[in-house]
Amino acid sequence: MTQPTPIIAVAADYKELDNYRWHAAAETYLRAIIVGLGGIPLIVPSLAGDIDLDALLDRVDGVLLPGSKSNVHPSRYGEAPSPASEPYDVKRDAMAFALIRAAIARGVPLFAICRGFQELNVALGGTLIPEVQDLPGRHDHRAPVSDDQTVRFAIRQDVQVTPGSELAGIVGEGSKRVNSLHRQAIGTLGENLSVEATAPDGTVEAVRVRNARGFAIGVQWHPEYWVESDETSARLFAAFGRAVRTYMAARDGLPVAAE
Repeated sequence: MTQPTPIIAVAADYKELDNYRWHAAAETYLRAIIVGLGGIPLIVPSLAGDIDLDALLDRVDGVLLPGSKSNVHPSRYGEAPSPASEPYDVKRDAMAFALIRAAIARGVPLFAICRGFQELNVALGGTLIPEVQDLPGRHDHRAPVSDDQTVRFAIRQDVQVTPGSELAGIVGEGSKRVNSLHRQAIGTLGENLSVEATAPDGTVEAVRVRNARGFAIGVQWHPEYWVESDETSARLFAAFGRAVRTYMAARDGLPVAAE
């Protein structure tokens, strides 16, 4: 029996535009699911409390938490909000945090990128540095000012992969060149998270949920943007895809589909 095409739940941003309330995700993440792992993206609206997460997770095969211009609201980790760290998206916060906890509890494969990486840390009890570039000794991790997305998302920063880590098994050990673009950064590490990669200034760039029942990895950079041309990016999405298909096979009693 042929294994069906995996469906990947994608957390949505909430925006108010043109007198409508929108729940949306950037196309780069949606296309990365299609071309990077052969899946079908399903955007999940940020309507926490109105969506039965168990019913949702019964019907999807993985969860992707994408990046966003917005930041996690500081009240989520015990800090006061500041206009300097806006914009915020409290509706996405509520939905993403619930989705993270439910996916981990059920063993549904979870891949968290940029804002999703930060959400993962806070959802598991960690804290964030609102503006990491303001700290002494830290680098400026923000994207360059440009209207050209290929310039903004260019691969320009090294990260050191933790030896022996799960990430090392995916992308290889040593230094990897990535496109890490962010203002918020991990402060206190969340419970049951292990550091999988760091930037030269010590900023945490990748984490894994220890003892998770399934794939549960977060990266601060943007593998979705270059998934078709960058080996590290492609390997991350391929590993997520393998984990999704393994999860599907175990759940449905089907053979794992060939790569």
